[in-house]
Amino acid sequence: MKIIVITPPTFLSEEADIIQRLLDWGVASVHIRKPQSSVEATDALLSSISTAYHSQLVLHDHFNLTARYTLQGIHLNRRNPVMPSFFHGTLSCSCHSLQEIKERKPHCDYLFLSPVFDSISKKGYRSAFRQETLAQAAADAVIDSKVFALGGIKKEKLPTLRTLHFGGAVFLGDVWQRIHADDFKSYILDCVNTRATPSE
Repeated sequence: MKIIVITPPTFLSEEADIIQRLLDWGVASVHIRKPQSSVEATDALLSSISTAYHSQLVLHDHFNLTARYTLQGIHLNRRNPVMPSFFHGTLSCSCHSLQEIKERKPHCDYLFLSPVFDSISKKGYRSAFRQETLAQAAADAVIDSKVFALGGIKKEKLPTLRTLHFGGAVFLGDVWQRIHADDFKSYILDCVNTRATPSE
């Protein structure tokens, strides 16, 4: 299982440094999601991140910036549902049902399924799936290494996700609520280590 972190929707003064630290600590990639941002503000964030980390960054908005920066990929969503013709990196997308996973899996390198658990960052945004349903989807190979769980993700949920055969876990609220905690680094390292299966 891989660990992905999505940025908060608003910009933070120390965000570039935090993103670099997350990647240094073993997070597989960071998704830059700023739905209300200007292209200039997103450009400024990318330019403040060392180019050594750009190959682990994925954009959710302002896909035209991929012509300027060599990034890992883009993430299709309801705001930006179409891949630019000039882009050649990884392609991921957001899905909110198992049927959508089935339909879109052949066209994407990986997919987010949400909300798997009750959201941390969006209060009142409840899980859309029963555990029995997810277990059956795993048995049917609907959930596999290309499907990443989003929604209510924290360290304690990782063993469950591994049992359900998810290819990765996508953190948002849990990580950004901890950035000033004394144990922030150790928490991330624990998540990165917890994700591993005996065969990895």
